Amino acid sequence: MKGTFAGAICANGNLYCPATPKALLGIGPLARGASEDEVAAHDEKSAELSRYKLSRLTSDDADGYHRVGCPAVIGKCRCPLRPPSMARPSHLPEILEPPPLPPTCCTKQSLTIPPQVNAKTAQAHDYPSSAWRSSYARRSAVERSNSRLKDPAGINLDVRGWCKLMGLTPLALFVACACVVVNLGLVDAFEAHELEEARRSTPRQPRPRTRRRRTLAELARTTANAPP
Repeated sequence: MKGTFAGAICANGNLYCPATPKALLGIGPLARGASEDEVAAHDEKSAELSRYKLSRLTSDDADGYHRVGCPAVIGKCRCPLRPPSMARPSHLPEILEPPPLPPTCCTKQSLTIPPQVNAKTAQAHDYPSSAWRSSYARRSAVERSNSRLKDPAGINLDVRGWCKLMGLTPLALFVACACVVVNLGLVDAFEAHELEEARRSTPRQPRPRTRRRRTLAELARTTANAPP
């Protein structure tokens, strides 16, 4: 949370209703290796948080200003301060404790947001939703591929003279081939990881006991030192 603007809460690059539950504003990123049930629960909470967000009504103008609307007015939740919203379906979240002294964001239909509000924390996707995770994962993939291309023990593009040809075309061709090699290595590593995970998740089968069976003829056979 980064303060307020006209009563709306500034958090994670967005503006939220002042009655947004604190537990929803405190949602963190999904833990590594989370199960499918944990991912589903996390996405459900993120979707619930988005219902309290003041949504954009216009794009940025020439000076960077834009307008946002109250979530109850837009139809994402129900609020006693917006009587028409109480007639909406009951599956929408309801503001049970509206502010006793309604701020500006609760008395106006929409607000004009200057460019300096959430300028440093604005993001393309709501944090930490599924769309945000997918978008953020691209950065990790790009950094990983970049480090592999510059690895001194590998392709090592970060040294002068790595390509003996001149001109943009051969350099672009060599870089494209290097990226293909990196991607193939990532695919091989991913497949090996998946096979290892499948092996670990499969319960170990007990070894069959090898028991030697002796026939009646072998049991009745006498040896050279057997007693008479």
